[in-house]
Amino acid sequence: MAPKVLVSDKLSETAVQIFRDRGIDVDFMPDLGKDKEKLAGVIGEYDGLAIRSATKVTPTILKHATKLKVIGRAGIGVDNVDREAASKQGVIVMNTPFGNMITTAEHAIAMMFAVARQIPEASASTHAGKWEKSRFMGVELTGKILGVVGAGNIGGIVCDRARGLKMKVLAYDPFLSPEKAEKMGVEKVELEDLLQRSDFVTLHVPKTDATAGMLNAEAIAKMKKGARLINCARGGLVDEAALAEALKSGHLAGAAFDVFSVEPAQDNPLFNLPNVVVTPHLGAATTEAQENVALQVAEQMSNYLLTGAVENALNMPSVTAEEAKVMGPWIKLADHLGSFVGQMTDEPIKAINILYDGSVAGMNLEALNCSVIAGIMKRANPDVNMVSAPLIAKERGIQISTTNQDKSGVFEGYIKVTVVTDKRERSVAGTVFSDGKPRFIQIKGINIDAEIGQHMLYTTNEDVPGIIGLLGNTMGRNGVNIANFTLGRSEVGGEAIALLYVDDSIPEEVLKALDTTGQFTQVKPLEFDVA
Repeated sequence: MAPKVLVSDKLSETAVQIFRDRGIDVDFMPDLGKDKEKLAGVIGEYDGLAIRSATKVTPTILKHATKLKVIGRAGIGVDNVDREAASKQGVIVMNTPFGNMITTAEHAIAMMFAVARQIPEASASTHAGKWEKSRFMGVELTGKILGVVGAGNIGGIVCDRARGLKMKVLAYDPFLSPEKAEKMGVEKVELEDLLQRSDFVTLHVPKTDATAGMLNAEAIAKMKKGARLINCARGGLVDEAALAEALKSGHLAGAAFDVFSVEPAQDNPLFNLPNVVVTPHLGAATTEAQENVALQVAEQMSNYLLTGAVENALNMPSVTAEEAKVMGPWIKLADHLGSFVGQMTDEPIKAINILYDGSVAGMNLEALNCSVIAGIMKRANPDVNMVSAPLIAKERGIQISTTNQDKSGVFEGYIKVTVVTDKRERSVAGTVFSDGKPRFIQIKGINIDAEIGQHMLYTTNEDVPGIIGLLGNTMGRNGVNIANFTLGRSEVGGEAIALLYVDDSIPEEVLKALDTTGQFTQVKPLEFDVA
């Protein structure tokens, strides 16, 4: 059955057609996002939800979204999506960070020009029939110092445009390397230095716990006297009341804001102040940007639902379409390895250690880690997946560590998973053969070569004669057909293990029959998702 997507906000018809062209069943209901009750009533039918900013994806909506796998936001900000609730439910949240970069950067530059030359007020005055030429004395941008807070995708474009205007650019960004700053032609500085030196300050950072209120009254007081502040990033980065006081006192000469702490902004301390330019969150509001993000979100969601490729996800590692083709069998192997140790471990897990050897060490290890953790967590919660598993592990205080190393054995690459509890460590390793099939190659340090099937039986025993016959006879007497039988031992007369791949789930009476023989130290049925 084809995946089904709901578009609950206004996306272009071209974007909706992308879903149809890719073979996805899509319902286009552009006003549905405004009606929470109707949305909750239908969301359970869909695998994907494509939105802009009108639809609010709350925990209540998610509770009804029993089939939902992915939410795609056409735009950068996802303030209207409860990401934590989505992650716990295993729903991927994607945005489209590149479709409106230029548009947002251009709006910041436009706002800088507007506040530098008091264009909105001058326009309103002239429309009113006044000719107040001497009232609107502006400043040039050429030769002025621009402080860019956040030199990522959008901030980087602003830096480039500002240099074209012959401005000197300072950049504050903890993730900006000195080499990258030099290549961009900007001076990397600390925030306090930027505030003290800049004639114009423009913000281009996301709103996080670290950045919320970053320009408070104390920071604003450190700004250069007569400076102007531009915010086209996120509301809540600036203490708007403190900024209003700085403008009234004359400490700052102007401000230009496209975003506000409360939106829609119907009342704000910045409103109706002289030389304050305000716009209703227009940063991404161009025809080109709206079309770009709509097309991008349709492509991203289609790629995920049809191929498993994860692009621009905010709550799980991205996996490109090319990576998905190569890594698919390895992601499945990682899930099987996690599932094995998860089913074998009854006590609370303290740590998960994952070793990547050889060719697999160069792959997308974040995604593989998520698959391992999901496999382990499935025993306690069958609905867990690669999105929700790391969050659950973190909540339980489980320590995750990874090691990658060059090829060290006969296999081109393999993964080894070890779980640590208060009582023991348990490990299993596996690889992917040239046929694309995952295999177990080591359990408890004992080498094996076991094909992985949906229904399996794992036993441990002392290495003595007759075990193979005992297993085979018991299965045969109870009508259990063996598809594959793998043995391994630590040494002659030492510990031995067996893995049986059988056609159907093993009846409880078979397990009891094996247990009562007294020949086995462990008899464990296992189930794997091999679809």
